[in-house]
Amino acid sequence: MVEKITSLVPYAVLLSHFLFIFIVFTLIFKNSWGRDMTNWFGKKATVLALIISLGAVLGSLFYSEIVGFEPCILCWWQRIFLFPLPVILIVSLWKNDSAVFKYIVPLAILGTIVALYHSYFELGGVSLLPCTAEGGACSRVYVKEFGYITIPTMSLTSFAFVLIISWFKKQYDKNNNA
Repeated sequence: MVEKITSLVPYAVLLSHFLFIFIVFTLIFKNSWGRDMTNWFGKKATVLALIISLGAVLGSLFYSEIVGFEPCILCWWQRIFLFPLPVILIVSLWKNDSAVFKYIVPLAILGTIVALYHSYFELGGVSLLPCTAEGGACSRVYVKEFGYITIPTMSLTSFAFVLIISWFKKQYDKNNNA
């Protein structure tokens, strides 16, 4: 069962990258057919951000606690910015607080920066900081599918989606409050 999940996760990430390309086209054509998609994403933004962040948290815990991959210091920093997101989003849904994106965007930006740096370092870039994990786990590539999907890439994808969904929410609010 663990092996099946481990082999399916990169496919889910790849599918999300195709969705990301679709979203870019939605933004390009936001004055025609993209307007409806922008409104849909904006209307469902909190739930979508919750699904993405919760999936990322569960994926992170799956890889470390079930599969046994040792999280390095950069993974832990990404987790610091990721783990509060589902909690904040659940509370915002419960309280019907549409201003939640003011709180999660800074976390997503910081997580994106760490994930970008980790991806760069993991794919052969020179590290500015020493890795303190046993066996140099910061540069260890546990997963690499399709030539580019690694655990930091998965993290980066999650943070990028939260940021783009936040942008859709902002556009939706701007169009419906004007």
